[in-house]
Parts: sequence; C-alpha cells; structure tokens
Amino acid sequence: MRQRLAQGRLAGLKPLRIVLAYLRGLSPRLPASVWLLELGGMASMAGNGLVLPFLVIYLHDVRGLSLTMAGVATAANYVASLPAGAIGGAWADRLGPRRVIVVALLVQALAIACFPLIREAWHAIALQLLMGLGNGIYWPAHSSMLSQLAPVERRPAAFSVQRMAMNLGIGVGALAGGFIAVVEEPSTFTTLFLLDALSFVVFALIMLWMPSPPPACDDGEEPASYAAVLRDRPFVALMLLNTMTIAAGIVPLVEFLPVYAKHGAGVTEEAIGWIFFANTMTIVLIQLPIARLLEGRRRMPALAAMAAIWAAMWLVVPLAVENMSAVPASIVLAIVAAILGMGECLLGPVQGPLVADLAGSSRLGRYMAISSMSWQLGFVIGPPIAGYVLDVWPVGLWIGLSAVCAMAAAGTMMLERSIPQALQVSP
Repeated sequence: MRQRLAQGRLAGLKPLRIVLAYLRGLSPRLPASVWLLELGGMASMAGNGLVLPFLVIYLHDVRGLSLTMAGVATAANYVASLPAGAIGGAWADRLGPRRVIVVALLVQALAIACFPLIREAWHAIALQLLMGLGNGIYWPAHSSMLSQLAPVERRPAAFSVQRMAMNLGIGVGALAGGFIAVVEEPSTFTTLFLLDALSFVVFALIMLWMPSPPPACDDGEEPASYAAVLRDRPFVALMLLNTMTIAAGIVPLVEFLPVYAKHGAGVTEEAIGWIFFANTMTIVLIQLPIARLLEGRRRMPALAAMAAIWAAMWLVVPLAVENMSAVPASIVLAIVAAILGMGECLLGPVQGPLVADLAGSSRLGRYMAISSMSWQLGFVIGPPIAGYVLDVWPVGLWIGLSAVCAMAAAGTMMLERSIPQALQVSP
C-alpha cells in the first residue's frame, strides 16, 4: 500500500520534474548572485500571488467596500509608491541597493500582516499607503542590484529570469490562494495575508547572503539629479507609454478580471487561481526562448507587439463573461490569460535592459526609479477609473482598455526613431 502511494506521489511530481528539466536546459549563463536574488524575489512573489487575485474580492465581498472604493484603496498603494520610488532610487545610488531592499521588504511585511484588521475604507487606504511606501522603495533598488550583478551583455537574460521568477512565484501563489480563499470564511483571507508577510521576511533573510554592489557614487562621479534624468526626452516618452500599457494591460488582469469573472459569469475562486496560473506559467515556460529570439532584433517593435496582443485579448473577455456559464468562461479566460502572458514575455528582455542602457552608472538608481514609478503611476491611474467604469458599464471597460493598448502600440513605433540608434537593437 505504501509503495503504491509513493509511486502515486512520484507520478504526480513528474510534470514538475519535466518543467524543471526544461528550465535548466534554457538557463542562461548568469552569476550565482543573480540566481540567488531572483530566488528571493520568487519567494516574495509567491506570497503576493496568494493575495493579488483576491484582494479586490476581499475588500468588496468580505469587507463590503464598493468596487470604486476598492479601486481607490488599491490606487493608494501606488500613490505612495511614486515618491517612495524616487527615494528608493536615490538611496540605491548613494547607499547601495542591498540594505534598501531589506528595509523595503520589512515595511511591506508589516503592512500586509495588518490587512485582516480592515473594517472601513480608510483602514484599507492607510494600509495600502504603507504597503506602497515599501513597494516603491523596493523596485528601483532591486532593478539596480540586478543591473549591477549581471554583465552588460547578459542583462536581457537577467531581466528575463527576473520576469520568469516573478511569474512563477505569482502563479504558484495564485493557484494555492484559490484553494485557500473562501468569501464566506474571512479567516481564510487572514491566512493569505500572513503567508504573504512571511514571504517578505524570507526574502529579507535571503538578502543577508547576497553580495552588496557598491553605491553608484563610489566611482567618484556625482549621481545625476532627477531633473537631469527627466531632460532625457526619449526616456520620458518611453516611460509615459509604459504607464499607458501598465494601466490598460496589467492592472485589469491583476485587479479587475477576477471580480468581473466572478460576478459576471460565476467563476469560482479556484478557477480564478487556475486562470492566473495559466498566465504566469506561460511566462515561465516561454520567457527565456522569447528572450533568445529577441537577441539582435529591434526593441520597439517587440514592445508594440505586446500592446497589440493585449488590445486584441481585452475584446475577448466580455464575449466570454457575458455570454458563457462559469466553466466555459473559465476555460476561455485561462486561454486569454495565457496569451496575455505571451505578450508580457516581450516586456522583460526589452524594457529593463533598455532603461539600464540609457542610464549611466552613476544614475542607474534614478533611471530605475523613474521606470518603476511609471509602473506605479499606471496602478494609480488604472484602478479608480477601471473600478468606476466596471461599476457603471462593465463591457465598456474592456473596449476602452483595448483602445488604450492599441494607441500605446502605435505610439511605441513612433518613438523608435528617437531612441539612440546604437540602442534600438537588443544585444
């Protein structure tokens, strides 16, 4: 009997072993410190994955906030992230990124551990502001550290591994969260929040094993000011386009597709977990092959293709939710999520390395801060608008998102001529 159970467990692990063998075969040659950094990032993203697909559901269905107020609370996270990102980038340049990352992780752990205490809208807003403070400080420091640890010619591979690790963590977390979260049992959401807090602490401990890249200003050159960075017009235009694509591409997937699918077609929490798993595992499986395919190719058409894919997929969402029952809608939305993931695979090998190439060594933290702030600005703009539109005209939300993504694709191609010619092609 025990032998049969053991054989069953081994058989159940076979798909995981196949995936791991596949990833080992694709693994790029990167320093061990890069892999350790992304291992910690994957741990924290697994915690985030437990929470992200279910946060608006928690605020709306468990704590009784309107979708509009849930969107405002979500946006508060990213309102705080904007000034915090500027601080994090400057600190990374002056102090070195490792200690900045540890502080940011502990702040986020404290914030998310308090989420079970939410009873009113202002509770959610206050905690999201604290969460955003840590989130904003974290991302420019993390991207700076990754850029410093990876050789210049391997940066596209390093940022691809970052996207792969993030999405693997989120996918596993979302799948697990779907089996834990039950709207009728608020204590299940407490479990999600505490596990997320623990994941931040685990990453902070991993950082103790990491080498610490020197502060950028140790090379004797005074770091550039933010005013000087903002005078780089092609970079600023690239960041504005990135804000558009984040607000209309990633925000709806993370924040509003789950609640729309649940209320529109009766999609269950478990199915929502599988939908996110389809998205993230697609990225995990094809991110590195896409990165290799983009080597030596023009960068801006890849970003434009990503936005065009998102534009097409958002038109499919209301067709599934408004016209199908729960099971077929879940299947279609999982396919949509997978295709959205294919589009997102074009982002990792292009944007981060391009930002690093546009920046000098003494201003890397500040460029990365503006880059992360462009993401955060998308999350500031997106949730309140999307939440309001979802309240008053659910189908119109997805049509509008498609239009914004299409405009971002066109703008990206127009921007290519402004990028220095030497940087238009990926290494």
